Amino acid sequence: MPISESDASDAYRYFLISEYEQAASIYEASLAKDTTNLTNYWYLGLTYLLQGHEDAAQLTWLSAMDGGDDQAVGGQKAELAEVLETEAQRLETLENLQASWLIRQYLQEVTPEKVENLLRFVELGVEINADITHTLADHHLVELLQDHIPGTLDSDLLQRVLLKLSTVSVIEPLVLEILRAALPHIQKSETLTHELLETAIKLRFEAQQYTLAADLAEFCTTLDPDNLTALRHLSGFCTDALRYAQGIEVAQEFCDLCTTPEVKLLGGHLLLRALLTAGHHGSQVWAAKKYQETWLAALVAKNPTDLARGHAISLPFVTSFYAYLQDQPQVHRTWQNQVAQIAQQNLRNCAGQSGDLVQSVSVSKNNTSHSKSSKPLRIGYIAHTLRKHSVGWLSRWLFQHHDHDVCHVSLYLVSQGIDEFTNRWFVNVADACWHSRGRDAITERILTDQIDILVDLDSYTLDATAEVMALKPAPVQVTWLGADASGLPAIDYFIADPYVLPEDAQDYYQEKIWRLPQTYIAVNGFEVGVPTLRRDHLNIPADAVIYFSGQTGLKRHPDMVRLQLKILKEVPNSYFLVKSLVGDQTIIQQSFIQLAEEEGINPGRLRFLEGVADESAHRANLGIADVILDTYPYNGATTTLEALWVGVPLVTRVGQQFAARNSYAFLTNVGVTEGIAWTDEEYIDWGVRLGKDETLRQQVSWKLKASRQTSPLWNAQQFTREMEKAYQQMWQIYLESKAD
Repeated sequence: MPISESDASDAYRYFLISEYEQAASIYEASLAKDTTNLTNYWYLGLTYLLQGHEDAAQLTWLSAMDGGDDQAVGGQKAELAEVLETEAQRLETLENLQASWLIRQYLQEVTPEKVENLLRFVELGVEINADITHTLADHHLVELLQDHIPGTLDSDLLQRVLLKLSTVSVIEPLVLEILRAALPHIQKSETLTHELLETAIKLRFEAQQYTLAADLAEFCTTLDPDNLTALRHLSGFCTDALRYAQGIEVAQEFCDLCTTPEVKLLGGHLLLRALLTAGHHGSQVWAAKKYQETWLAALVAKNPTDLARGHAISLPFVTSFYAYLQDQPQVHRTWQNQVAQIAQQNLRNCAGQSGDLVQSVSVSKNNTSHSKSSKPLRIGYIAHTLRKHSVGWLSRWLFQHHDHDVCHVSLYLVSQGIDEFTNRWFVNVADACWHSRGRDAITERILTDQIDILVDLDSYTLDATAEVMALKPAPVQVTWLGADASGLPAIDYFIADPYVLPEDAQDYYQEKIWRLPQTYIAVNGFEVGVPTLRRDHLNIPADAVIYFSGQTGLKRHPDMVRLQLKILKEVPNSYFLVKSLVGDQTIIQQSFIQLAEEEGINPGRLRFLEGVADESAHRANLGIADVILDTYPYNGATTTLEALWVGVPLVTRVGQQFAARNSYAFLTNVGVTEGIAWTDEEYIDWGVRLGKDETLRQQVSWKLKASRQTSPLWNAQQFTREMEKAYQQMWQIYLESKAD
């Protein structure tokens, strides 16, 4: 006897209230009496599925289709699909996303060509935090999108799915294929472009996935070709991903689209960055610098106060590459101070802030320690480089040795992932840690924490950090270590020492230069592993003299390379090992070979080394060198310290700018004067002397190794006490200024 309409209604009523066991009993009883009502099969299978009996559900549906011809089965599948779609939609309205997602999974099995269901299935999967990695590949979403006729898809649904896929914590490479396949089906969308760029930025800075970041930014420029923000990031990400030619091409495209001084200025910066990082130092570079200086003058003359935030935030770092080209701090610092002042004014205008933020907050949030003399001082450090980065390697010892009875240490990590290194050296030894990428969130947190002294370790190397510093959320603000000073008026002090800046430097620094008594940085040493380089592997005789230079393409100034090659020419049986940590290796090698030939040197005396992933092995490999040749006008910093730690003599050319005096400052602090050159001629002379005089090299090496026991450069605990004393003095000066 067929099931009555009353029984069917009862079964479905139980189904609607999720009483699946009761509903299943009625459907089972019905099918025991009448096997022709396919609807009962469909709903019985659903009751099994929603009870977690997936195998029973599939068997029930298949049994209803068993034995029919292709046409009949096709009709049955369509009928089942309609039931599944209806129930999936109903459960979504009830916000039972897990159940709807499960139904759509089986709906896709029934109708694998139905791309809209697959899109909704993926969207739900992201919302419920399901693992969709295999789903994307197994259900062939890329192929379905490629085969679908443009204009026939639900574009709103597709865009929602793309947004969901682009904002998951770790984007999969397959997502990029999906984006490209979806391009014919979507229209230009500011929202989608913005979200994709946000994900690309996160990939670059927090996950260090440079290639994925570049690919994602490239898709944004395809979606919106005239989007300057997308082009800007694409140029930078391509350079980071070692796609140098593309980075240069996109930077030039950006320049061609610029229309205002502030944007043209940024375009010049992008072009300089792309060219110099690749290793170019020819006419293109100087043309880009001249282009940029033209718009620097125009911007300063205009002195705008109505810049958009995105334009203002770029200004503090637009002159940052000048130091790689020329040692002219009086000129370049003046430019830097001027653009930084314009940036700060406009960033504050964008934030609706008329003055220093810490002075304009309510009394309840004001820094109550203005009137207190008790310890500890609340010290905040803001950075995006507290990882395996030069800043991370060098600053870690300060954090290890901080006296927490003197300083309560808070970390503000900007756009930075937290790995084992960051946890060990920074997070685990700090009193508090805050991680974010948003200016507002970090600024508000610094205010809430009532930080007394905020120490910036990024300077002009990250726009978000510069923006926070420009708003001045702490009464006293300091720049240390990351790079030269940013020039922002909101920065009170720039940490230096008696050597790293000349005596007259205060004449062209906006910040007050605070000179520590001996050194502006100290480390307790470096981890040194097992070397991976041997002379015989490099086909270099055992009695040969080996010169070494390990720097980025940015620092490969051709004038300095010529001096290095002149040294090589004067020292018989000598070889030059060139290790370019970053840069287009073909360009760099061709440049060295061409300059060697011009100097009459056999290029066979040059050896070009590849990088090693293990920093400790890199330091161990420095021991193969007899003499290290420093770069100019931008010296080594971390690389110099590593060389001195392993005891290899170094020749450096001293200049006037901060970047041209690091090695001089370090050598002075270890008590070594041999190798310090004040002119090009002295640089060549020291290089030749150290190359020819083995006894002199041994004496210098002995001094370097002995300095480990005596030099302030290798005494991070003493250095930390000096930094803490400086903080206390800065705070006292601030209190006295408030008392006046």
